[in-house]
Amino acid sequence: MTTALVLGKFLPPHAGHRYLAERARTMADEVVVALLANSREEIPVGLRHAWLAEMLPWADVRSGTADHRVDYGDPAAYDRWAATIREVTGRDRFDLLLTSEPAYGDETAVRLGARHVLVDPDRVAVPISATAIRANPWAHWEHLSPAVRAYYARRIRLLGAESTGTTTMTRLLAERFGTSWVAEYGRAFSVPKDASGEAWTTEEFVHIAVRQQELEDEAAREADRILFCDTDALATALWHEHYLGGPAPEVEAIARGRSYDLTFLTAADFPWVQDGTRDSDASRQRMQRRFEVELAGATEPVIQLRGSIDQRLETATAAIEQRLGLRPRNHEGG
Repeated sequence: MTTALVLGKFLPPHAGHRYLAERARTMADEVVVALLANSREEIPVGLRHAWLAEMLPWADVRSGTADHRVDYGDPAAYDRWAATIREVTGRDRFDLLLTSEPAYGDETAVRLGARHVLVDPDRVAVPISATAIRANPWAHWEHLSPAVRAYYARRIRLLGAESTGTTTMTRLLAERFGTSWVAEYGRAFSVPKDASGEAWTTEEFVHIAVRQQELEDEAAREADRILFCDTDALATALWHEHYLGGPAPEVEAIARGRSYDLTFLTAADFPWVQDGTRDSDASRQRMQRRFEVELAGATEPVIQLRGSIDQRLETATAAIEQRLGLRPRNHEGG
């Protein structure tokens, strides 16, 4: 039984790593992927491990942290790294070591009793590197797995009281930028709930907040650079206050655990429209003031969208281009 080793920092994992591991799979009975992280790296090793395990479900993924000095001219450095590889993988030797790095592959293979197989060192088959992705992940989106895309996707939330156009704007922005969006789960939950006439409970608001974030995370995996979110757990907390007459610390804690890159607050300057579930224009104005007060302390930029739909779209598009550096996919040839 032959065993192949693929090692790296996987900061982050990308299509080039998959290509390397798939090549190893064709040459060996078993493939071990060793993630050797540095304690100062930004992306946690546990998260990268999970990404690799999802991307390469047939491989034996192992991970560990070591801050050894990297010196390709120092034999002792290779000894230290070889010892770490053995410790992380729980194996003394391998039959094959596959890398795209001629700088260290040969010497590392010798210390592991393996034959070094150099794969695509010039990045011709898969023209990408982790360095390039870290510099601009959105320019190399096609080389990222869904889980890594979810990590890098910029998240934008749209908040506002009822009948302020949040859903319309969320959908139109997603269309303009050629990406996905997340609908308001609380609305779908509330329609049968209100029809039943049963009183609301805090547990139901907790459920709505948790499920809203779950839906965000699922949609982020399919997003193209940006994910637009129609409402969030902060809105759920404010609706709890509205319906139950007081705050819900559990829901507020859920809201604090999620951050966004940009927030759009849809203004209450549209005529109020009754859709069969809404309260009143007076209620809308009260809720709008609560959103304004809560967002005054937001850490990310908060931009109000006013005027017609076209005016709001142009304001939002300009803000995304200026603040996030991302241009539309489906607008005026963008």
